[in-house]
Amino acid sequence: MKGLLTAAGLFPHPPIMVPEIGGKETKKIRQTMDAVRKSMKLIMETDPETVVVMSPHNLCLPSGPAIFIKENLAGDLMYFGHSEVSMEFSVDQELAEAVMKEAEPVIPLFRMDEAAAKKIYAAKGRPSDNPLIAHVSCLEEIAPLVSNMPENGKKLAKAYWPGPMTMVFPKSAIVPYGTTGGLDTVAIRMPSDPIAAELIRLSGVPIAAPSANTSGRPSPTRADHVLQDMDGKIDAIIDGGPVGIGLESTIVDVTEEMPMVLRPGAITVEMLRETVGEVGIDPAILGPVSADVRPKAPGMKYRHYAPKADLTLVEGETEAVVETINRLAGEKLAEGRKVGIICTDETKDRYPAGMLESIGARARQETVAHNLYAVLRDFDDRGAEYIFSEGFSEDNLGRAIMNRLNKAAGYHILKV
Repeated sequence: MKGLLTAAGLFPHPPIMVPEIGGKETKKIRQTMDAVRKSMKLIMETDPETVVVMSPHNLCLPSGPAIFIKENLAGDLMYFGHSEVSMEFSVDQELAEAVMKEAEPVIPLFRMDEAAAKKIYAAKGRPSDNPLIAHVSCLEEIAPLVSNMPENGKKLAKAYWPGPMTMVFPKSAIVPYGTTGGLDTVAIRMPSDPIAAELIRLSGVPIAAPSANTSGRPSPTRADHVLQDMDGKIDAIIDGGPVGIGLESTIVDVTEEMPMVLRPGAITVEMLRETVGEVGIDPAILGPVSADVRPKAPGMKYRHYAPKADLTLVEGETEAVVETINRLAGEKLAEGRKVGIICTDETKDRYPAGMLESIGARARQETVAHNLYAVLRDFDDRGAEYIFSEGFSEDNLGRAIMNRLNKAAGYHILKV
């Protein structure tokens, strides 16, 4: 059945129209306010079933505007200092779908669909309070997603985007809470991979994209890793070849005056400090997070990157580490268990028993980072029940390597 347009109007909307914001200044636009009230009265007298709002402040990407298809829309005037002024409306999802269908041949309209994010959580088995990262292809796509761009955010974007860095910003009202884990912040990344960048550009909207693995498992670094975890849960895999760095992006929270590193990565703390000065390190990087904490970024709260085997991390001087791993491995082998050992090129000849995997040379941290997840998955394929790993120095990229190993081991660490 065809719908009937009963009325329409164009409305000026300076913030001072709201009494809580304008105060005495509201008197200056009395005629405008009277005209808006009169227009709204005429519209409501037509008894409309649905009111369509088209706003210049809605998400408008370089390639076209967006339409929201979700059960409810809600917002407040928090960024004007009046969070008590709020509204919530149910969405006519059937009409929104119809508008999308009719407009498609004429103009590009892009779907901001919270249900799409729910499919990601379902496919991965991901906890709903674990935020997703929105990926963009250019700086112009960021502005609609954030309520403001802090100065430190601008400096870091100029220095490291596109690249392996995610920043956490205050989110705008148009970003669905279903993608942010219920937080008022949004994590955004601009990847440098040309295939990923082109996919985002062609989609016309920011893409929520976590690692393509079962939640908690080692992140995939090859297409066959994705197939192992996601076969039957997703529609397609785009094989862009093996990953470059091997570890997830650095995550930096820029919502406060001092940037805070929430997850270490290839953009190291040392590099960040050279760019913006003082930088903090979130306690979640250093140890377990309590169950009542809501994570501000992926990888902070839950056990991540974990193989199927019981992983123990052994830290200390080289001689003591090798001796301890050989002893522990020998005990498990004597019980008839399958044991894996993660070592380095420097120590690989010092382990006489067990399944051995050299992760690379200590002097080449980038090689260790690149190989880490592939080694953990290889031990899964070989049926390891126990894995013992050497520890690494925590300077530069080593901080990210140890963060991933600590979480993969569930902080089961032996210091010798």
